[in-house]
Amino acid sequence: MAHFDTEYQRLETSYSDSPPGEENLLVHVPEGTKPQWHHIENLDLFFQRIYNMHQKNGFTCMLMGEIFELVQLVFVVAFTVFLANCVDYDILFANKFVNHTDSAKVTLPDAFLPVDVCSARIRDNVAVIFIIVISGVFWLHRLTKFIYNICCYWEIRSFYNNALKMSMADLPYYTWQEVQARIVEIQKEHQICIHKKELTELDIYHRILRFKNYMVAMVNKSLLPVRFHLPMLGNWVFYTRGLKYNFELIFFWGPGSLFENEWSLKTEYKRGGNRLELADRLSSRILWIGIANLLLCPVILVWQILYAFFSYTEVIKREPGSLGARCWSLYGRCYLRHFNELDHELMSRLCKGYKASSKYMNCFMSPVFTVVAKNVAFFAGSLLAVLIALTIYDEDVLAVEHVLSSITLLGVCVTVCRSFIPDKHMVFCPEQLLKVILAHIHYMPDHWQGNAHRYETRDEFSQLFQYKAVFILEELLSPVITPFILIFCLRRKSLEIIDFFRNFTVEVVGVGDTCSFAQMDVRQHGHPAWMSAGKTEASIYQQAEDGKTELSLMHFAITNPHWQPPRESTHFISQLKEKVHREASVSHQGAVGDSHAFTSIHSLQSEEPRSLIANLLSGPPPLASLHLGRDGSLANHVSVGLSDGGAPTLRSLSPLSGSLHMRGSYPSSHRPRPDHPAVSASRAMAGSGTDARTVSSGSSAWEGQVTSMVLSEYASTEMSIHALYMHELHKQQSRGELSRHTWHRQESDESSESVIDDVEAPRNMPRSNTFPCTATPHQEGAALQSSGQRRYGGTTDALSGASRSQRSARVAMGGWVEEIQPGRHHEPVPEEGSEDELPPQIHKVT
Repeated sequence: MAHFDTEYQRLETSYSDSPPGEENLLVHVPEGTKPQWHHIENLDLFFQRIYNMHQKNGFTCMLMGEIFELVQLVFVVAFTVFLANCVDYDILFANKFVNHTDSAKVTLPDAFLPVDVCSARIRDNVAVIFIIVISGVFWLHRLTKFIYNICCYWEIRSFYNNALKMSMADLPYYTWQEVQARIVEIQKEHQICIHKKELTELDIYHRILRFKNYMVAMVNKSLLPVRFHLPMLGNWVFYTRGLKYNFELIFFWGPGSLFENEWSLKTEYKRGGNRLELADRLSSRILWIGIANLLLCPVILVWQILYAFFSYTEVIKREPGSLGARCWSLYGRCYLRHFNELDHELMSRLCKGYKASSKYMNCFMSPVFTVVAKNVAFFAGSLLAVLIALTIYDEDVLAVEHVLSSITLLGVCVTVCRSFIPDKHMVFCPEQLLKVILAHIHYMPDHWQGNAHRYETRDEFSQLFQYKAVFILEELLSPVITPFILIFCLRRKSLEIIDFFRNFTVEVVGVGDTCSFAQMDVRQHGHPAWMSAGKTEASIYQQAEDGKTELSLMHFAITNPHWQPPRESTHFISQLKEKVHREASVSHQGAVGDSHAFTSIHSLQSEEPRSLIANLLSGPPPLASLHLGRDGSLANHVSVGLSDGGAPTLRSLSPLSGSLHMRGSYPSSHRPRPDHPAVSASRAMAGSGTDARTVSSGSSAWEGQVTSMVLSEYASTEMSIHALYMHELHKQQSRGELSRHTWHRQESDESSESVIDDVEAPRNMPRSNTFPCTATPHQEGAALQSSGQRRYGGTTDALSGASRSQRSARVAMGGWVEEIQPGRHHEPVPEEGSEDELPPQIHKVT
């Protein structure tokens, strides 16, 4: 690479936590006094297990869950083999009579074949034997893994009890932020990581989410082949658990993967000289994994069908409308995920936006389907009512053949039809609902705003928020489709994948190789259209799409108020908070015409039922008194502008006073007092919008839960306000850039028709990169020629000899046009070079 900023780098960390010259310091601990958890070799797995045990509520719950998973596998296989080979269905369906000496009634044991007959049928069936052998091997593998995991998690249990001073009985009532704070504190005593004197919140997040951050970045840069254009069906997103498993197997932990261990990318992938050879090797590996998926397709498909049948049949019978319910798709979870966002934090955001999302999708009920559903429901309901009435009059009606089945099917039909009939009291307000959704999910393509009423927007949103039935169907089809995606789609991106891992991997001391996007550095990956203008040096190739860097940085800072970001990020956060606070003050004085903060609050207030914070922030005045600081002390400032009834309540529920830093460990014999400084810290850290667990206090569990919920609501609302504000500001900036470039066009073009075309074209639903527009082949080819050559290093030779490349203006992110300045940019890697060439110079960020 011509510039070291687009190749593999080694960073100290984005914050100063080690004295100069002591970054690689190995702390000597005498053998007799060495703590049990000193110098843990694989901190990634260690922190992941700590997090998993916390989320699964302790060792006992994890142990029971693992045991039941093993029993469940045995049950599914054994029960399926039994149903296929050991049941006489002629007797069960009354097609064959049974001679009884004592009773004329047929019982279930009469339909079971004798043991010797059942065994003979199993031995004679080659397919059954093959399935049993494959299942047995898989079960033994799971058993071995279970025993290993239990031994490892026993150590984690000991770590919780002895190092963190948290018992398994009390663990469900601690927030993750409280657990994390104690881990940071005991680093000084136990030296869990010997390469750093102190751990930070970002270190822990990096290790838990190392591979997930890569996946989020690859989806953000549209690198993974999960979006397809099908004839007559349009754009289609296919991203299932099976496909995701294969991606992770290829990239991260499978044999021959890009990483040599949990924390280090292989050395050859850090150099650009042999990129073509590595791409060929990766392509060959993807091919073989695809072929393996194709060979195992029958077995996996049978397992998927059986598991889905046993899992969903009872639910569908009990609640037939459950298939018409919606859920967040796997692609939606990856697209909407922030960098450095844990699973429970993500699911908390998505669950809060579920109700508004369902209302938005219900706004688009087809009038034709509604008319058909009403009439079908009427006819089916009439038949069902007659059968039920006859059953009530004489229960012998149930003995008539197919009566019970007809009642069941008619009931399912009526329930399904009702799901297509909209609520007559529902008001059609898609734009407002989309604002409420944005307040929780934080990401949305630019062309959705102002077009919420269009079916194109609805169809694209359905890719993120799909029907449960569609989710089940995609999982069932995954074993068949996944091999073809790997062989025919992923292989073609091998060179781009190799370049991505080299260009966007940095080594952080004490952490290892991480995705550079996960550093949330606005200077390296900020987008000028998302308040990073003048602060970022990133080229188009290096910029994160949809404001991912800026929003992730804001979310992590609010979730972890103790974290100390680098100087550029600190300036960005403080500037954003200052703008929100200033505009909130302006809106408090009545000048709300162009206030983005007022628009944000107005969107939050529209959600029904209103949250606690939405009730407290019943207008612009309360927000003006809300200090949106990173120190976690929201309650002290909120109470200034609240009503007389609201302020005492907040003061009673949010005792946020005193130090926000933990000063020591806690004895295992008792929980800390409510006025303990560590309790204040844990309560402040609980405001992450994550979970509603109780905090450490001597009061009742209910009081602790209420306090945690209030603080969680504060942090969630603060992030929602900032996300809405950033989107409003981005939209205005995009319009301003569009007007400015249109004005330049008017000065240089004498044709009025050309000016009109230039103004009208971007207004026709401009598209972002993550949701590309359906363009003609000529337009798509032109876009690739203008921008794709610089997207991944070395894919073309068009700019290899240029010292200062000039990129043509490109419309992206909803209509902004970038004027390229000479400076840092991405250049292709020469195809020939020494493999022994060392990575570029170390780049330190303080």
